Amino acid sequence: MGSDLFGSYAESSCAALVVASISSFGINHEFTPMLYPLLVSSVGIIACLITTLFATDFFEIKAVDEIEPALKKQLIISTAVMTVGIALVSWLGLPYTFTIFNFGAQKTVYNWQLFLCVAVGLWAGLVIGFVTEYYTSNAYSPVQDVADSCRTGAATNVIFGLALGYKSVIIPIFAIAFSIFLSFSLAAMYGVAVAALGMLSTIATGLAIDAYGPISDNAGGIAEMAGMSHRIRERTDALDAAGNTTAAIGKGFAIGSAALVSLALFGAFVSRAEISTVDVLTPKVFIGLIVGAMLPYWFSAMTMKSVGSAALKMVEEVRRQFNTIPGLMEGTTKPDYATCVKISTDASIKEMIPPGALVMLTPLIVGILFGVETLSGVLAGALVSGVQIAISASNTGGAWDNAKKYIEAGASEHARTLGPKGSDPHKAAVIGDTIGDPLKDTSGPSLNILIKLMAVESLVFAPFFATHGGILFKWL
Repeated sequence: MGSDLFGSYAESSCAALVVASISSFGINHEFTPMLYPLLVSSVGIIACLITTLFATDFFEIKAVDEIEPALKKQLIISTAVMTVGIALVSWLGLPYTFTIFNFGAQKTVYNWQLFLCVAVGLWAGLVIGFVTEYYTSNAYSPVQDVADSCRTGAATNVIFGLALGYKSVIIPIFAIAFSIFLSFSLAAMYGVAVAALGMLSTIATGLAIDAYGPISDNAGGIAEMAGMSHRIRERTDALDAAGNTTAAIGKGFAIGSAALVSLALFGAFVSRAEISTVDVLTPKVFIGLIVGAMLPYWFSAMTMKSVGSAALKMVEEVRRQFNTIPGLMEGTTKPDYATCVKISTDASIKEMIPPGALVMLTPLIVGILFGVETLSGVLAGALVSGVQIAISASNTGGAWDNAKKYIEAGASEHARTLGPKGSDPHKAAVIGDTIGDPLKDTSGPSLNILIKLMAVESLVFAPFFATHGGILFKWL
């Protein structure tokens, strides 16, 4: 849970520290300003601890429909508290004026400008979170439209779901673009790195909200298996539905921050490889761009197929057990759980080798054979296309899941016309949900790792690629 968010956190800290080390902080050995990225993270922990008190002590939840608003308030409160925290740290921990490394030159920056960089990242994260919520929560029209499309079967459900995913990319991308432009204008690549840190600074609240869904879902599963009353199951379902939406908010944060982090790492890579400009018009860079943009598709194809083949084995095993174990259909004997668990755990490890190899080997092969210019193109291409696919995949999957839950719950008049469980619209919704699971739980979130890991690896090997890379072009 949340390992991609934690990865973004560590990597944005690294990117900020790498850029700071070649700026006035590092050159003049100013220890406190040098630690500014870590101070921002530390204040984030305190801000999130304060925020928790609002949900547990100040505003107690009495009814089911208060769950989701309470979780959303957590995000808003933590963002507001954090803004005050950043202002204090920027005022106390930074000198009034200093210089930041900017592609070969030193740029003069003021402490209030750095505060703005962190704040713009922080608030852009909140915007991305709420847009994601709007597109994936069954309280709003996008998911209700997807549920409504189930009247005419699974095909229209899939078409509406895909359209929703593509549409949900628009505002988050504008938010990311705005925060990149503002932070880069104010404090070059260091600004982008601290903006990514700002977006992640309320991570403790974000992760608590993210883990909320699976915990309630498993509690519901235990209640069902233990044969407890249906009232308990209704309550856990209500918690799970709220948790599902908030998990989508967590994914939105993860993808937005991954975009900023990989851009910051890209800046650090370009600084370390001593490239002054990356010119898209040179063929070396352009071939890198176009290949880089293809990589997220290749990676997604691998992860989707892995889920599909593991599911196929699982279905075959379940069918085998129903056919061969007497009394299983009547519920008098227990199934063989261990074999099913083994199928999924084996698949989860074996199937990760090819996608992992793709991510790890691409920067090495490109850097050694084609050199740093082409590699910078590959990183930019993967970042640009990966973010779009990741947002649309996560939101499409989340919307299909919640459209199914919307029909099952039958909370509104509209939902009751589509239900109950087992009706034709419900069957169509289940098909959509099944397609959406690998999208929202596998391909979408794992693309963050693709964009960031390639950038981190390139950053580590940058000096080597700069001196020994580009073997093919040297021969030509």
